[in-house]
Formats: sequence, structure tokens, C-alpha cells
Amino acid sequence: MHRSPCNCHLSNWLMSAVCLMLPTTASAADWPTFRGADRTAIAPDTDLLEQWPEGGPRLLWTATGAGRGYASVAIAGDKIFTLGDNLSAAPDSNEYLSCFDRTTGQRLWIAPTGEPWNNGQDNWQGSRSTPTVDDGIVYVLTPHGRLVGCIADNGQVGKVIDLKATFGGTKGDSWGYSESVLIDGDRLVCTPGGQRATMVALDKKTGRQLWTCSFPDDRGAGHASIVISEVGGKRVYVQTTASGAFGVDAETGRLLWSYPIDKTTAVIPTPIVRDDLVYMVAGYKRGGALLRQIPEGNGGVTIEEVYGLKPELANKHGGVVLVGNHLYGCADDKQIIICADLETGETVWKERGSGKNSVAIAAADGHLYLRYQDGTMALAKADPSGFVEVSSFQIPGSGDRPSWAHPVILDGRLYLREGDTILCYDIQQR
Repeated sequence: MHRSPCNCHLSNWLMSAVCLMLPTTASAADWPTFRGADRTAIAPDTDLLEQWPEGGPRLLWTATGAGRGYASVAIAGDKIFTLGDNLSAAPDSNEYLSCFDRTTGQRLWIAPTGEPWNNGQDNWQGSRSTPTVDDGIVYVLTPHGRLVGCIADNGQVGKVIDLKATFGGTKGDSWGYSESVLIDGDRLVCTPGGQRATMVALDKKTGRQLWTCSFPDDRGAGHASIVISEVGGKRVYVQTTASGAFGVDAETGRLLWSYPIDKTTAVIPTPIVRDDLVYMVAGYKRGGALLRQIPEGNGGVTIEEVYGLKPELANKHGGVVLVGNHLYGCADDKQIIICADLETGETVWKERGSGKNSVAIAAADGHLYLRYQDGTMALAKADPSGFVEVSSFQIPGSGDRPSWAHPVILDGRLYLREGDTILCYDIQQR
């Protein structure tokens, strides 16, 4: 089903959608945005398989029509959403937001979001932003910087906000926008990047600007998504751009602190927050650093460096998870898995996995779910005493392009986006 966009005004950004009966609403049992509801990439599931059969766990269904790209999936209610271009189900090569039935994988609708991303070499082309679902609306940011809201129930498209034209947004690299926008109460928060409006907050229902925040001399948006921290009773939005990490007062948009880094090729992984701690990491040999947020007078927050950038902790785009007191992720874009102590940054172990190149990571039930760039999907123990990879299989259809989309674990299911297809596996212990 193909839906056409409407030409309503910015003040009616989501049309009358907020007044309609909207059954698709994110809840604790959903995975409504990149890395899950709390953006930790850790699923709450228990009683999952501790070892997979040869060839992988039982495949429940395969959906087609997701298109070209590396966006992961967002899951809310009975629906799954992702972004892609050159869809097998579309009449043209443009980009579309797609919706699938969570139980069967049946395609329910597609909604146009703009032109395809054809910049750079072939492997870099395609969509890359995971949608965010809230209150019956699906929000997605295209590589070109167009923020789109759709009614989750039927794919009806609202007014588009161009982050470049509206806020002077700019990227810190040439790979297009990848952020998954944050919904926090009535606020939609995102990162146009650049010095004019590095981060902005909008009314999620109307698109009305609430505040803008400037990170001085910001080189442009990276690829991370904003995470929420609480420091001394103050709500802080933590983000990284091409210039480093920074924290913003959620109520006012005031820049509270910043942690600039030297220019590098790209800054991609989403930060990790635990209490007053912020772990930020970048690839291309830049490294990982741990910061402590400290409340101060007049509602301010400052930071102290627990440890500075450690190059051995660099991670390009596979992401890092924090399980217990230990960080797990791949070494830059290598198949080498690293376990490091959060509080010291010291490497506990580093071991080569069964796949090749970068690893997109998630965790659940004491295990790491490791998706290698070559299409190898592996299960390993999240154990600081040593690396044990217990199972692996080759994802069907992988090999033509990099397997970069991050895995999702929810309700005993493993969801993998592989280009035009979405695969759903049963990983529940029976």
C-alpha cells in the first residue's frame, strides 16, 4: 500500500493525528527506537536459548520490502517499522518508511520519505536511521536531514521539517544523518548539528520549536542518538557530534558541559549513561573516555574526566553495551571483541570472534548478540572472565552488502534486518 504525503503547514506537522484513535503506542514491552526504549541495547528478556542449533535458531518468518539500507527495526504494539530505499515493494527507487505485522511479517504499508541516499561508494548508500515510535506516531530522520512524522496505524504522512533549511543543520562527515530522534514527554529532541542549533527540542505534536542549543564551533552532527541522564535532580540530554560529547539542560536547552575531541573521520556510537557517569566512544583510533557529571550552583552541571580517550577502546559503528560493570564491543571495525572495566577503562580481555570485520552488538539474558559485517550472527557469553562464543550461523541473504543493521531482541524473538528483508527468529527457551 502506497501513501502520499500531504501539504499541510508546519503548525499542523502531524495533521490531526493526535486527535485520532491511535492503537500503536510504545510500551515497556516494545523496542520503540534505536537500541531500545532506554537506548542501552540490552533487552529485558529472560529464559532465552543458551545455545543455538546448527544453522541458527528456528526462523519464524521472513518479510520482504524493507529496501536498501542499514536502519534497524523499531517495534511498537503489533507493528514493526524500518527505513529503506529501492524497495522491492515500491514503484520507484525512492526512500520509504515501511510497516510490517509483528506476528506474521506481512507488509502493512509503505510511506514515502524522500529521495534515496546515493552519495559515496556503493556500500555507503542507503538509509540508516532507525525510526522512533511514540503515541501512535512514527518519527524518522532521512539521510538528507528531513524529519518526517507518520501515523503508525496507516502510514499517513505529515509535514516534513528540513533540519538543514530550518536550523542550518550540517553533518560532520559526508555520510548523511543517522540519528534516531528522542521523544521525552511532549518533547521531540534531535541534533541538526553545526554552530547555529546543534541540538533542538520541538513540540512532538505540532513541530513548534521549544528551544535550540548551540555547541560552540561544532563541526556538525555525528551519528549517535541522544540519551537521558539525571544529575542532582536535573534532567540532562547527552549527545556526541563530530566535535565530541556535550550535555544539555532538558528544560531550557542550556549547554551545561562539553568534552571536545580532535577531529576524526566520524563519530558514530551512542553514548552510555550510568547514574552520573557518561561513557563516550568514537572510532578511527580515537577511543573511549569516561566522564563524571557534577552538579553545581545555579542549576549548572560540570564534568570531570575519570579517564581520557583510550585508543584501544575505539569503536566505529557497531556500538558498545554495558553489562554489569563491563563494556563489550568490537575493536574499531575489527572482529576482535573487547571486554573492558567501565570505571578504569582497562581491557579485561580481547578475543577474535568467528565472523569478519565490524560487529553490531546487543545483549540479553547474560549473553552478547554479535552481528558481524560478513553476515555471521553469533551468541557469546557476557562474561568478564573470558570470551566464549557458543553458537553462530550465516544470516540468509547476507554477503552482497555489509551486515551493519543492529540486532533487536524482544519477547523471545531475534529480529535481523538484512537489506530488503527482515528475519524473525525464535530464541525462547522451551
